[in-house]
Amino acid sequence: MLEYATYALVLLSLGMYVVLDGYDLGVGMLSLFAKGEGRREHGELIATAWDANESWLVLAGVALWAGLPGVYATVLPGVYLPLIGMLLAIILRGMGLEFQSAAAGYRRGWALLFGWASVAATLCQGLVLGGVLSGLRQHGGSFSGGAFDWLTPYSVLCALGLVVLYLLAGAAWLQDKTEGAARERAGRAGRPLLVGTTVAALILGFGLEIADPEKFRFDEPVRAALYWTAVAGAVAAGAVAWHGFGRRPDWRPFAGVVAAQVCGLLALVAATAPVIVPPELTLHQASSPHSSQTFLVVGVGLCMPVVFAYNAYAWWAFRGKFTQTPEAPLAPLRVRAREARQARPEPGGLVVVARRVLLTVPGIGLAAVSQDVFGGIASWIDPVGVALLSATALLAWLLSDRRDQRDGVFDLDPQDADSARVRT
Repeated sequence: MLEYATYALVLLSLGMYVVLDGYDLGVGMLSLFAKGEGRREHGELIATAWDANESWLVLAGVALWAGLPGVYATVLPGVYLPLIGMLLAIILRGMGLEFQSAAAGYRRGWALLFGWASVAATLCQGLVLGGVLSGLRQHGGSFSGGAFDWLTPYSVLCALGLVVLYLLAGAAWLQDKTEGAARERAGRAGRPLLVGTTVAALILGFGLEIADPEKFRFDEPVRAALYWTAVAGAVAAGAVAWHGFGRRPDWRPFAGVVAAQVCGLLALVAATAPVIVPPELTLHQASSPHSSQTFLVVGVGLCMPVVFAYNAYAWWAFRGKFTQTPEAPLAPLRVRAREARQARPEPGGLVVVARRVLLTVPGIGLAAVSQDVFGGIASWIDPVGVALLSATALLAWLLSDRRDQRDGVFDLDPQDADSARVRT
């Protein structure tokens, strides 16, 4: 049963990435149709959440690596080129976004880098997805094809379809977050993009039966019921989005697009499970040993609430419409009056080395013991040892922090030139 929990974690991570980074990439592509400060506004909108959105891709990669190594062995060698292209595009996209945001005004080069890198990342994602669905050649659980097996007519159609889908999500997001001319443009673009997405979904849906060598089993009643329920949900969500574009309330198109994306992913899972790499690699064959599954479910499962909380806080903090308000100067920082700090003599080199070793050993011990406990290799130590090592490392950190606070390391010094400059 643990492999199903791992599969659920992978699907959840990939689904959250598609939903969150999908509109993110769509806004980046739509920025190419704007001019001047309009492009900069698109970037400022995304700057509040793009890194949190992409954290789901990292979680999905970790879950695949530890929980489904069979997928790594067959998929990664088969899609190295588009996958590397996607990662490079994501890096360049973040660079363009951050440099544009840090610049004093609009910088055409950084804005274009952000937009075109968004296009490249989306195309590469579509090529990866289409290449996998086209069926990668495999032998004995390993990839046995060539370097360009991912390049098929279906993968190209999949890349183009993903571009249209992300553009649709970006337009829905912009209607929800902007006002004035930007909102009107997003509302006008929504319906044509929804028509394009529907056409792409029909082509890719009917084309999958030709491109995918897997034999679909729609004669099974439960599978057919789940599949057609998801398809019906996607159609209903699309109708909600269609009605909402260009009308109030502005959150409705985005909610419809997100629901349609989720239903589409569920329909794909219902059609293909338990095969996870066509034509025949199943979930059970691709799973790692039981001990690794336990470690993964506990480790990644504990990270999930943190990432959810991060996304929820970013969403709440930047809720409402985006407005370009002038930046107000920061208020002067409060300086606490206290006696002049007594300089503490610097410890010798041996003391520093000993202190760092004592702080490092608990961390290494914690990692090693955790691996032994979850891997079932050592039976002489139990989670109590993990708790003791964790408490030791935490206590060392707290004591160091309190000592620095007592010495005034965190206070501004009225006599210090740098502190005076900060206060002014």
